[in-house]
Amino acid sequence: MNDIEDPVLLHTAGRAAHITLNRPRAINALNHAMVRRVDGALTAWERDPDVETVVISGAGERGLCAGGDIRAVHDDARDGTASAAFWRDEYHLNARIARYPKPYVALMDGIVMGGGVGVSAHGSVRVVTERSRIAMPETGIGFVPDVGGTHLLARAPGELGTHLALTGAQIGAGDAMECGLADHYVPSASLRQLADDLAALPVREALDRHVQPVPAGELADRRAWIDSCYAADSVEEIVRRLFAHGDPAAKEAAETLLTRSPTSLKVTLAALRRARRLDSLERVLEQEYRVSCAALSTPDLVEGIRAQVIDKDRDPRWSPATLAGVTAADVERFFTPLGERELGLAPTDTTAEGVHRAGPSS
Repeated sequence: MNDIEDPVLLHTAGRAAHITLNRPRAINALNHAMVRRVDGALTAWERDPDVETVVISGAGERGLCAGGDIRAVHDDARDGTASAAFWRDEYHLNARIARYPKPYVALMDGIVMGGGVGVSAHGSVRVVTERSRIAMPETGIGFVPDVGGTHLLARAPGELGTHLALTGAQIGAGDAMECGLADHYVPSASLRQLADDLAALPVREALDRHVQPVPAGELADRRAWIDSCYAADSVEEIVRRLFAHGDPAAKEAAETLLTRSPTSLKVTLAALRRARRLDSLERVLEQEYRVSCAALSTPDLVEGIRAQVIDKDRDPRWSPATLAGVTAADVERFFTPLGERELGLAPTDTTAEGVHRAGPSS
């Protein structure tokens, strides 16, 4: 298989090992084979004393990764086949990245959405650029933020994560750092040299050569209405508060919510609130796996992908069509334990999470 055909390219340069997601025409969307290949590389490099740092990036000019291959998810959900196997391996990979014992440097340039967040924002060194556009847009396709997204967003300051999870809004570098999804800002023109420096230098030294002050984002100035509106206990009340607030951006957010899957909105809010009470990424991923498996049997996932990706009419017909039509029992069904089909992530020491993030030196 040549480089054009191989969806994941692997190579080492000096002390660094590199993963390049290589489906540029699909903005490097992840499929099952790619997840398994990345996991296999991490296994090999974890044991390799010559590899001191792992770097992940995306081929092409558009971004690191636009998410999972949702066309495949659509076909699986429509035909009743097994997307759950993909999610199982993907979520295990997300957990592994968060606990990886060597610095894991994610170059979050361009589009980083959904599954792209999962293979980057759990890493110990997360680099954004002026081109970064980061989002968890799942409610727009009848799904719910996954790949540990509810873990990350539940821990963002105030209710910023609730706003991002429900609306699916895209954010840039400044807001990504404000929300705890990134650590360092490097201009995109410097990424190639940063990668070269990582071959010869400890991560901290390489970063110090290229990191610059991050441009200001937008969310910090919107915290007042975001925190007050999204603190409500129901999606209906969130929408009411947004419309009543008076800020044009709040009204725009409310209008966006009314285009999203009502079921996805209510399940997402419940998932975020529950994630705040869970003690580790692993426990949140187990919850997300239950939610994802339940979503396979709902009409909104197939319909949302159809409207946004397959037919591109941007006119999904949600079922139920309104927030009022989604009952508490409907929401609770998504959190039903799976018995023998549970994700089964091993317990970990939660103090290890983000161990390199405070300042990698190796």
